[in-house]
Amino acid sequence: MNDGKSVAGEKRFQATGLVALLAIAVLLNFVDRGAIGVAAPLMKQDLGLSATAFGIAVSAFFWTYGPLQPLLGWLADRWSAALVLAGGVALWALATLLTGHATGLGGLVGLRLVLGLGEGFLFPCVSKLIAGHVPAARRGMANAVVAVGLALGPAAGTLAGGAILAQAGWRAVFVISGAATLLWLVPWLLVTRRLPVVAQRSTAVAGGYVALLRNPALWLMGLCHACANYGFFFVSTWLPLYLVKSRGLPIGTMALYAGLTYAMQALASLGWGYLSDALVRKGRDEGAVRRGLSVIGLAGSALAVIAVALAPNAGGLLAALLVTGVFLGCLPTMVYAMGQLYAGPGRAASWIGIQNAIGSLSGIIGPVVTGLIVDITGSFGGAFALCAAVSAVGAALFAFALPPVRTPENAGAVFS
Repeated sequence: MNDGKSVAGEKRFQATGLVALLAIAVLLNFVDRGAIGVAAPLMKQDLGLSATAFGIAVSAFFWTYGPLQPLLGWLADRWSAALVLAGGVALWALATLLTGHATGLGGLVGLRLVLGLGEGFLFPCVSKLIAGHVPAARRGMANAVVAVGLALGPAAGTLAGGAILAQAGWRAVFVISGAATLLWLVPWLLVTRRLPVVAQRSTAVAGGYVALLRNPALWLMGLCHACANYGFFFVSTWLPLYLVKSRGLPIGTMALYAGLTYAMQALASLGWGYLSDALVRKGRDEGAVRRGLSVIGLAGSALAVIAVALAPNAGGLLAALLVTGVFLGCLPTMVYAMGQLYAGPGRAASWIGIQNAIGSLSGIIGPVVTGLIVDITGSFGGAFALCAAVSAVGAALFAFALPPVRTPENAGAVFS
């Protein structure tokens, strides 16, 4: 009896450490991905980039990040997701570091393509490991902890990057960020070498990849994911430039406002995750809970970004940004939990790889469209309106288009 409790306790400890390191990886992912937004006020001028050219450089990340995720998810379902993830982290860290040596748009685009490839491994592997190691009643909080990393990445990147930018210039932002990510590999390799082999290596997707692609819920979840991503990518990429150029904030104040927005998103992620798990433990249908909260998150973020654009003064601007962070914090937690629920543990990486690929369309299209709007109109007003409209469409898709979840329940959970 004691041996059983000891084994269960050890599995919980392993899962806790695993989720914590995954959250840190996601944090570093968004620090490295978002470094271009932090560096933009100086880098854009130094490299002679227009708003459209800058949008192309941002978009280039998603040219590899999105389309390759189905393949990367397939790899993570058939090999050790932990080792596959380690390779991806090493690749994106080096790309980030080398971006500090870019001399023009061509080199910048090339390194963003490599960065997108490396970071493309992350979320299929994260979902594979969570689906295999965390039971349903705790999966909302596990995804929320990961979402905290997602939100704190832009927060930490903006605060630390803003300080580095002011003191050492934009190139140092990338060099220091990439070097810090490489250090994460040390604890990751130490922790994951003790994971159960069965949990790391799942059987192939039943029915094959073609059957997965024929599932309409997968494509609808991808569209929902794209709508949820649009507002997050818009805020994390363009907020620093908007606050400095359109609102006239100094770099230090910009870093504070943006950092507080992302910190609020992180805190809200935990709250949304706790709420969703509490409702599931009380007997509510898991799919209905996470779907309903997704509707609230998207509808709320649509209204909040409009409030940011219309805020008349600094105090109103900060308040609107904090409310935006609250609603954005809901979305990654619920979107990934919904995908994991539809997929089941055996095909979580493949499902999330495809879902995330579709979701990445917002990253491919959004930055270029935003840049064009700003260049043509001379303001961010139209870009904010488009962001709100896309979020509203996402709320409608979650509310009315998604089918009920029908999947074998948690067959691959390591512990209960």
